[in-house]
Amino acid sequence: MSYLRSAEHLRDGGGDELICFIFVSSRLQGSETEAKERDGASDNETKADPGVPEVSVTADDTPEVLNKALSGLSSRWKNWWVRGILTLAMISFFFFIIYLGPMVLMMIVLCVQIKCFHEIIMIGYSVYHSYHLPWFRTLSWYFLLCVNYFFYGETVTDYFFTLVQREEPLRILSKYHRFISFALYLTGFCMFVLSLVKKHYRLQFYMFGWTHVTLLIVVTQSHLIIHNLFEGMIWFIVPISCVICNDIMAYMFGFFFGRTPLIKLSYVMSGYRYFVCPVEFNNDSNSFTVDCEPSELFQLQDYGLPPVLQSITGWTTVKLYPFQIHSIALSSFASIMGPFGGFFASGFKRAFKIKDFANTIPGHGGIMDRFDCQYLMATFVNVYIASFIRGPNPSKVIQQLLALRPDQQLHIFNSLKAHLTEKGLLPALEEAA
Repeated sequence: MSYLRSAEHLRDGGGDELICFIFVSSRLQGSETEAKERDGASDNETKADPGVPEVSVTADDTPEVLNKALSGLSSRWKNWWVRGILTLAMISFFFFIIYLGPMVLMMIVLCVQIKCFHEIIMIGYSVYHSYHLPWFRTLSWYFLLCVNYFFYGETVTDYFFTLVQREEPLRILSKYHRFISFALYLTGFCMFVLSLVKKHYRLQFYMFGWTHVTLLIVVTQSHLIIHNLFEGMIWFIVPISCVICNDIMAYMFGFFFGRTPLIKLSYVMSGYRYFVCPVEFNNDSNSFTVDCEPSELFQLQDYGLPPVLQSITGWTTVKLYPFQIHSIALSSFASIMGPFGGFFASGFKRAFKIKDFANTIPGHGGIMDRFDCQYLMATFVNVYIASFIRGPNPSKVIQQLLALRPDQQLHIFNSLKAHLTEKGLLPALEEAA
């Protein structure tokens, strides 16, 4: 109970999302408390934290059409309907971009990342703009560009090595990518030092740290989402769906959607190559493709049931995709640990006495309000894939070998030949040939 009370206390109230199904009943019973929280921090909080800079309250961003249609409802029910309508719109858009394919999804992730970065940076700017800190916003956006150049360059080189080696400009950029990235960052670092003003040293270093922490939280973790997407769309859709069910959908339609387990969703997607195959570049068609022979992770296998379940169901084995077992770990993290991303964001907003990061989405707040849990989830999925799923990739090893000098390739060939001969594998292969 103490966990539930502290968790509910950290949430921002009706304007913020419900992060898991166990909070549904407590929110319904505590509607009066929510109404107070929705209006802002309590008097005790205000007195206990004097001198904290405040951010100006954003105006009502609800479209005029919805305001007129819902004018006869109380503020509580009006907010419920606004959130519901916009939730359906966002879910529809989510399915639409999935239909458009992985490359469009990557662009959407980049756009979301930029918007989340903008919302957090603008909070700092709106608080401290009266101090006229030189180049704060300019340097913030410059560092965002530098970090994205570094991450995306590394990703393109890693996943699309064939394309990079084929194009001369890309090959040069790939070869000196890290040096160029460091030079870009060093330029921004020098610009910051040159911008220091004697009477604002401390505040400027505060904002320098603000920018870098934002880059760490937003840019780094959003890039992990793209890494997950490269492993197959299923690693993007299932984790996000887990958080959605614990977040937006639990608030709006918990009773109805709560009867649709995500294990069924993972079962359906595991049978389609469109969802399970990684993104690759096809030299023949000069295009990015999503087609492969599904790995064992996405092939039905027989699993024996424990004796207790055998006596109840009458089945000795069941057919499952191994991914379904992994999806249990993903959904468990989304339900237990994922909400702490929302708690962290709520604590940040309370520190500045604001309800939402922005007013981008009526009834929902800013983009960051919708992705506070998603970024933590993306990091877990990336670590989970690296720890338990991904193994050595033979095609990438061959690509790297082909990029070596002929003498280096001969050295590796002779070393490999000697190793296979010692193991007794090479003669067997020669006899079979």
